[in-house]
Amino acid sequence: MITLLPPGLPAAWARQLLDFAWNQTRACAFAVALLSGVAVSTLLPRLPVARYDLLLVYGVLLTLLFWVRGWEDGRDVAVISACHVIGLAFELVKVSLGSWSYPEPAVLKFAGVPLYGGFLYAAVGSYVCRAWRLFDLELVRYRPRATAVVAAAVYVNFFSHHWLPDARLPLAVLLLAVTAGTSVRYTVRGVRRGMPLALSFTLIGFFLWLAENLATYLGAWRYPYQLHGWQPVGVAKFGAWALLISVTFVLAAIGRTRPKPRRTEVWSGPVRVASWSELPDR
Repeated sequence: MITLLPPGLPAAWARQLLDFAWNQTRACAFAVALLSGVAVSTLLPRLPVARYDLLLVYGVLLTLLFWVRGWEDGRDVAVISACHVIGLAFELVKVSLGSWSYPEPAVLKFAGVPLYGGFLYAAVGSYVCRAWRLFDLELVRYRPRATAVVAAAVYVNFFSHHWLPDARLPLAVLLLAVTAGTSVRYTVRGVRRGMPLALSFTLIGFFLWLAENLATYLGAWRYPYQLHGWQPVGVAKFGAWALLISVTFVLAAIGRTRPKPRRTEVWSGPVRVASWSELPDR
């Protein structure tokens, strides 16, 4: 039998794919645990403590558990905390404008937003930080300043489009421009691979859109059209998440980018010998 692939190659690819999926699942541990808590909270009997308040306590304990167990280090917790604060600011504006709501009562609720709402964004930050470590991520030809500026503009636009023209499409083009040529290197089963950064944003945005469908189904929050019965979240939110993930990524990338190796020249007699002060990129 004639085959175009070397023997064992399909099996090796399958193992690579399974290992990639397993590490992705591990990276989502915080998000999975948080959504599981939301799901379990819907099954609890009526308690004297509001469900949203219980979820806040649960989120704090979950964060402490991941830190104490060493699944996330101090830098990760800082990124997650920043995502929590940024997310709460986002929620306060959006809820005040009626984009969505948290219909259940709670003591720890400000301007219609329960404080646990920030953990939904913290979970995204946890995923990015854990994936960075589990896959040994490395950015190639990353433009930190340009990407940060566009990511900040994306974040602001999600507020300003209520009063100003929506710049989502131009910002998407700008994000593609500043990430053109930028790739993410990652390791799966000892093999170093790469992926365009823009593609990773798209893939993450898609899975966040699926997670948002699950979260709204579990009553984590509600869009106006879901108040009288759950309906799927519109596909437009997929694009919104693909843009918004850039904000989390920029925060997680701070201090993680590796310096490029510098070549030094050493002269020994008449013969010039070139040496490297660092190992070359894998």
